[in-house]
Amino acid sequence: MTTQIWVGVGLLGQAMFTSRFLVQWIASERQGRSVIPMAFWWLSIGGGAILLSYAIWRQDPVFIIGQLFGVVVYSRNIVLIGRGRLRDEGPKQ
Repeated sequence: MTTQIWVGVGLLGQAMFTSRFLVQWIASERQGRSVIPMAFWWLSIGGGAILLSYAIWRQDPVFIIGQLFGVVVYSRNIVLIGRGRLRDEGPKQ
C-alpha cells in the first residue's frame, strides 16, 4: 500500500511539473510572444518539491540531485522576479 501511495505522489508531482509547460504555452499564445508567467515558476517549485520527496523515498541519488538543483533554481527565479517588481514599483509613500 505504501508503494502505491508513493507512486501516486510521484505521478502527482510529474503532472504538476509537466503542467507548467501548458501554462507557459497558453500565456505565450495569448500575448503573441514568448512569456513565462509566475504560475510557471510556482508549478516548477511545487512539482519539483513533490518529485524530490518521491526521489528521496526511492533513494535515487541521481533523481534527488536533479530535483534539488531545479527547486533551488526555481526558487531563486521567484526571488529575483520579486526584487525586480519591488524595484520597478519603488518605495510607497
